[in-house]
Amino acid sequence: MKRADAPSLRRRILTLAAVMLLVAAALLVTFIRDYANRAADQAMDRLLSAAALSIAGSVLVEDGAVLVELPFAAFAMVSGNERVFYSVRGPAGEHVTGYPDLAPDAPLATDVGPDFRDSHHNGDPVRLVQLGRLISTSEGTGWVTIMVAETRGARVALAAEIVGAALVPVAVLTVLALILVWMVVGRAFAPLAVLDRALRQRRPDDLSQVDVPVPVEVQRLVGGLNHFMARLEQSMARMGGLVAEAAHQVRNPLASLRAQSELAMVETDSAQLQARVARIHDSAVEASHLVTQLLMDATISHRMDRNEAQALSLSLLVDEVVGRLDPDQRHRVSTVFDPGAAIAVVQGDRVGLREMLRNLVGNALAYSDGPIEIEATLAPQDRIRLAVLDHGPGISDADKGRVLQRFVRGPGVEGKVGSGLGLAIAHRVVEGHGGGLTLQDRPGGGLAVVVMLPALPGTGPAAPDHDPVQAGSSAARLLALVAGLSALLSAGPGARAEPLLFPAPQTETRRLAIAGTTDTALFTPFIAAFQNQNPDLAVTYQETDSLALYQGYLAGSLDPAPDLLISSASDLQLKLANDGHALPHSSPWLAGLPDWAQWRAEVIGFTYEPAVIIYNPTLLPPGTQPRTHRELAELLERDPARFAGRVATYDIARSGVGYLLASQDQQISSHFWRLAAAFGRVGARLSDSSPEIIDDVASGALALGYNVLGSYAFARQAEGAPIGIVVPDDYVLALTRSLLIPRQAANPDLAAGFVDFALSPAGQGIAAGRSALGAVMPDSPGLWTMDRIATMGQGVAQPIALSPVLMVALDPQRRSGFLAAWQKIVDPPQP
Repeated sequence: MKRADAPSLRRRILTLAAVMLLVAAALLVTFIRDYANRAADQAMDRLLSAAALSIAGSVLVEDGAVLVELPFAAFAMVSGNERVFYSVRGPAGEHVTGYPDLAPDAPLATDVGPDFRDSHHNGDPVRLVQLGRLISTSEGTGWVTIMVAETRGARVALAAEIVGAALVPVAVLTVLALILVWMVVGRAFAPLAVLDRALRQRRPDDLSQVDVPVPVEVQRLVGGLNHFMARLEQSMARMGGLVAEAAHQVRNPLASLRAQSELAMVETDSAQLQARVARIHDSAVEASHLVTQLLMDATISHRMDRNEAQALSLSLLVDEVVGRLDPDQRHRVSTVFDPGAAIAVVQGDRVGLREMLRNLVGNALAYSDGPIEIEATLAPQDRIRLAVLDHGPGISDADKGRVLQRFVRGPGVEGKVGSGLGLAIAHRVVEGHGGGLTLQDRPGGGLAVVVMLPALPGTGPAAPDHDPVQAGSSAARLLALVAGLSALLSAGPGARAEPLLFPAPQTETRRLAIAGTTDTALFTPFIAAFQNQNPDLAVTYQETDSLALYQGYLAGSLDPAPDLLISSASDLQLKLANDGHALPHSSPWLAGLPDWAQWRAEVIGFTYEPAVIIYNPTLLPPGTQPRTHRELAELLERDPARFAGRVATYDIARSGVGYLLASQDQQISSHFWRLAAAFGRVGARLSDSSPEIIDDVASGALALGYNVLGSYAFARQAEGAPIGIVVPDDYVLALTRSLLIPRQAANPDLAAGFVDFALSPAGQGIAAGRSALGAVMPDSPGLWTMDRIATMGQGVAQPIALSPVLMVALDPQRRSGFLAAWQKIVDPPQP
């Protein structure tokens, strides 16, 4: 069947342009029609309002009765061709004059301002205005209601006249635009004819670059064509080499198969025949393995060229490869991941990395008899070190470089099925991901295949300084910082009032003061990465509670005076901004931020943290923990003695973020007060610190913690804390830590720079990485992103939007009543 000729590109563009111009003309006419209707209404409404005002001016009161002397000018102001209706009603709604059936259900007037509306009278659409006139009688004061209406004919005619006057230029401009498009398209396509002639004159085997003079706009097409031909030439060369190598390598096992089969056909001795059949089987297995590896080599080369990378967890890939091993071999393989490597993420091709791991593990199993270890650790400069360790004969130094080449096998492989492609494929995959693969001897015998892969930013330790002197000072500074953090953490929450100084990596010329509620240990990576971009900057960070931060700023008691406020209690941040304490900052990253995560460019969120339920797995075995808010209330109601004093939540009177979460819970959940009553029944412990609750749950002092910030819980669990985490299946509140630059900040430019960093891919990478604070920017790479956190529960993820609605709960009377009700139910005073 003959293929129909495709329409010309010129005709396509002209057709598309015609459609777009017609659609644009239709939209323009619709806009003009809407504007004409609004303009007609505005013009006529002024006249209608003037008519009603003139009637209102004629209202009199005589002997307590309302009288109206209708002025002639009243109806002279409206169109002479329209039907006009009017009505006057007294203070009690009694009919005074005019049409008693004009809008009988309309409410009585309460002010002198005109109120316009569309209505119907006697089946005709009318435009109606209503206003009031205040009068005083012996019985008191009251409002007289005046209504005037007219039919819409004059308005429709005026709107039609405006539209008609605009249609002619619209039509003329549309036709001229089509003619212009036709002419421009003809001239624009002329360079394509030159390119077409240059390509048609080429030989079929000529894949050199096209070099013809074309306009800048067509150079992208020529560049793409040249890039494609270069890739095609490379692929053809690779394919030719693969075919040649495959033909050479497959020839030997096939020749062996043929020879052995021919001998077997004439063999009469049964023992010899059986031996030949065994050799035939071995040759077939070798040929099958070789073909499989050749196909995988071609597949990997193709995938590396396509470069289809995605964010992958290396620990999950290792688990997948080990899980697919033969059950008889799986017990020989063990894995050891340090906490950082367990949550590290690489950007790469899933199939390629999986095949690389499978080949390395398969080689270790085939060429050694002892146990196999897979170790993963974090390395400097955001890299992951993965090592496959065996107890085999190893490889000599002379052969270590050779065995990474294709079809090269080391000594001592007799009797082992192989093709010499496994290590070559693994080496190709690692290099394609920007890493390195080395073969190392193990003390005591054995081979270590070490793979270094780049991790996504924020999933590895900070890069070392290249200057030896600076590196030494950085190490000393890091040790001092760790010692300071350890002292703070061991001293408990009450000892964290003193600010912590992060010295500048180089000579200090600037200093940024930050006051925030984020745990210092979790916030340190942000400061370190920001200082890496600004080596002359020193940072002081004062950690405090959300309510203390708010009150301390208003009282001016924060020392040093902060250049930047960071709080998880975004309602308090919003109150500061609403009261004029914030400077706006139009960060270039705001356009990508969700609308709910910023307000007026003054309060800006940079994290995404769910409020979760945590539990002790020993006290609440898997399968018994509550998955919803209702299940939690039912569990505490069903067994109050078991959970007496073993449940904790925020003290909302002392914790700003606790009050925020409780007030949001109360708005969303119909089970809120039931859950509060359950807390009171079991004597729930109240705390103003998520880390404190997590510590007690991990130690077994508590069985459950409610509304704990998920960021702290995820980070502690990754460090090995024995806690379980439930992201509720009915709904989960998600808050964002917000940034605010105080109006009195001494260094607002430095604070603005930190805001930009926190929203940038580098800052969001840290939030989505080891800090577990959660990235708020869509499409951020890493483990802790909005999408991944949403999939951890089956319910609705409800982010707490930064809007003035949050301040309703901060109203003094409302807050006082809410806290009184909460305390009465959850923590009643003891008699």
